[in-house]
Amino acid sequence: MEKLGANKANSCPLTPLGFLERAATVFGDCPSVVYHGAAFTWSQTYRRCLRLASALVSLGISRHDVVSVLLPNVPAMYEAHFGVPMSGAVLHSINTRLDARTVAVLLRHSGSKLVFVDPAMVPLLDDALRLLPAGHQAPRVVLVEDPHQKDFLPAPTTTTMTYERLLEMGDPEFAWVRPLSEWDPMVLNYTSGTTAAPKGVVHCHRGIFLVTVGSLVDWAVPPRPTILWTLPMFHANGWSFPWGMAVVGGTNVCLRRVDAAEVYDTIARCGVTHLCGAPVVLNMLANAPEGVRKLLPGKVQIMTAGAPPPAVVLHRAEAMGFEVSHGYGMTETAGHAVSCAWKGEWDKLPATERARLKARQGVRTPSMTEVDIVDSETGRSVPRDGATMGEVVLRGGSVMLGYLDDVDATRAAIREDGWFYTGDVGVMHPDGYMEIRDRSKDVIISGGENISSVEVESVLYGHPAVNEAAVVARPDEFWGETPCAFVSLKDNVAGAVTAAEVIAWTRERMPGYMVPKTVVFRAELPKTSTGKILKYVLRNLAKEMGPSRWGGSKM
Repeated sequence: MEKLGANKANSCPLTPLGFLERAATVFGDCPSVVYHGAAFTWSQTYRRCLRLASALVSLGISRHDVVSVLLPNVPAMYEAHFGVPMSGAVLHSINTRLDARTVAVLLRHSGSKLVFVDPAMVPLLDDALRLLPAGHQAPRVVLVEDPHQKDFLPAPTTTTMTYERLLEMGDPEFAWVRPLSEWDPMVLNYTSGTTAAPKGVVHCHRGIFLVTVGSLVDWAVPPRPTILWTLPMFHANGWSFPWGMAVVGGTNVCLRRVDAAEVYDTIARCGVTHLCGAPVVLNMLANAPEGVRKLLPGKVQIMTAGAPPPAVVLHRAEAMGFEVSHGYGMTETAGHAVSCAWKGEWDKLPATERARLKARQGVRTPSMTEVDIVDSETGRSVPRDGATMGEVVLRGGSVMLGYLDDVDATRAAIREDGWFYTGDVGVMHPDGYMEIRDRSKDVIISGGENISSVEVESVLYGHPAVNEAAVVARPDEFWGETPCAFVSLKDNVAGAVTAAEVIAWTRERMPGYMVPKTVVFRAELPKTSTGKILKYVLRNLAKEMGPSRWGGSKM
């Protein structure tokens, strides 16, 4: 057997893009994408994606060029997940909740050649383009018109390049650009907290293929499901499920924004079987007013991740007919690396105990080779006692290639011992299920968004009245966590500045979801003998304040 091995027939590059070609053959006349009254079939979606890829090539987009999308969950966003990489380009999905300064940083750092933009995001993009440094080649802009958003629909001129006009330029029989290697880059996503030092996560065709198939198996997704896009596709590419739905011939129901009434209406109208979202989505559905909630057409599967779902929310959601699964992943793993694989015997346990078990992150998914919790000093596995904390480390096929143009950060994360170090702190339970206990990087998880406390603090320190600032997570009834800022003021302004003024000041300087929802003034912040602020003391104070109540949108 020593002479047997790789050959041209068995070593074709793995890529999820071929899933669409197969879907057009197997599920050709079945619905693929639904948006309001419009519906496409898999055959139509395949041809539209070929047109998109062909048109991009005709515009000069070549292999490994970056193409950005600034879009909500509309059909074009779904099509971009296939059409952009089918041109050989790298897909860069931009979080639509970012501010103009951050978007400008991402466009510059990625070297984006073209941006697809939703009409509602045109002012944001215009501001971002004006902030690009002199001499930087601005990306070409293509407007994705949405007839259902007439308030934002600018009147296109004969020179305006729109998405549908671009597709008309394309060839529906285009021979799409296959990767030369399965290690070729396919997507670029930025981690949260990119304003000062962006970290662009690059994933290859092989990694996306593996996480897509692994996620379908792990969630036990059946053929022909109907998925409601309550999870933004810009969040780690919708946890790989845009590609996964092509494998199983699913129906993708697009939703511009998540609203409880619209979610329930759409579930009933379209027969939704699956949806994904952060615990904030669970909370919204579980706590919707009586008149908003509707009888589910059957069991609806929800995959949640981003933060441990509160036990009370899990109980309420499942009592209403939702079946909740819990996963854990990062931008660097392209989707879920760990999931709380459910055991049948747990069904017999009391509801509170079931919720406690389900709130754990769990065990590795099929696309991961190993998951462990290690001591940060020795690198050895911590005891499986559910109490000894260590850092979560991963290795497997869907771990990123690395950070774009950041060798030092890549080496710090992917080390010579063969592990990817997540920076998350957790414990390993006796049954082999892991549980996140803290964030070593002081990341606040609010409604599924990761917020760097250091970045918020850096903005607060720019306030003319602020002497010291420290930001920690405060429990929130709706968002799970929100930023809570502890501030000491300069002597000459003490008593002259209000919490509302500080919040308003920060709102002008950062994305809305990062703005502190609570500001607490203290004469002096607690410190160690060497002058470091004792964040764990402040964290405890924030918890003792109790959960903050939702007062509106974070946008």
